[in-house]
Amino acid sequence: MPQGRSLELFFIEGKPDGMRTAEVFNWTGHVLFTPRLTLKNALQREYATHTGVYVLLGEKDGVGTAYIGESEELAPRLRNHAKEKDWWTHAVLVCTTADTLNKAHVKYLESRLVEIARSVGAVQLENGNTPTKSSLHEAGRANMEEFLETLQIAMPALGVDIFTQKARTPENTAARTEQLAETNYEFVLRTPKHGVEAFARLEGSDLVVRKGSVCRGEWTKNETTEHGYKTLHNKLIDNGTIEPFEDKGRFTQDYAFNSPSAAAAVLNGRRTNGRIEWRTVAGNKTFAEWEDAELTKENET
Repeated sequence: MPQGRSLELFFIEGKPDGMRTAEVFNWTGHVLFTPRLTLKNALQREYATHTGVYVLLGEKDGVGTAYIGESEELAPRLRNHAKEKDWWTHAVLVCTTADTLNKAHVKYLESRLVEIARSVGAVQLENGNTPTKSSLHEAGRANMEEFLETLQIAMPALGVDIFTQKARTPENTAARTEQLAETNYEFVLRTPKHGVEAFARLEGSDLVVRKGSVCRGEWTKNETTEHGYKTLHNKLIDNGTIEPFEDKGRFTQDYAFNSPSAAAAVLNGRRTNGRIEWRTVAGNKTFAEWEDAELTKENET
């Protein structure tokens, strides 16, 4: 089992939607998340004068957009972006508490973060090309990769998921399948009217829909209001996770969803109660019935 980590979130203004910081125990990094409207206060904080990387987040023409950069002093660079770029609404500043990152470090981090964001494909990037990595020696690269690994724990805790990979590679899928081979965490969803048939496996906090699962090819026209799951459905088609298959769609790779209803909605092309639609492969219980049985079993032990 993976080793647990301790993360501390600090809500600077005492509000969940205001400035907040994240630090992980025994990690040198410091992450500050700030709405653009409180940027002035954020840039007056000590760590804003440090060398680091930053991420701008917002929308352009209704599409989620991000820009990733680096600077030897974060505050002046963010002030320039506030003057020159009007689309972003939030910023994330990443540095170390003791200001130990140098120019080579942050150029490496910038390049890797752009690579990761592009591979995830959750947003469009304003960065034209992937920046060239700095020529760090082997130990330096190892240190930065370790820094990135912990940063990817802190970012989702702040609500930033553009670096969180939902697509599953064949390598980690095989490892997870072997690890969970003795469990009954396999589920199936079938909607015969639309030819939908999908298999999924519970992996930690994710429900991973299997490669080859068949879904509806487009969102139902009966729902006229916009919905977050519709956006996700269309994004998976656009990035090739779902490919055309006859008059439907088919998953080209394993893909992780953060809830059974999110997975069920994308598969059925409409809002769906996934706790009822998903059923266990063994026993034909609904997801809700299976979960209740698991909680009862846990309580009995």
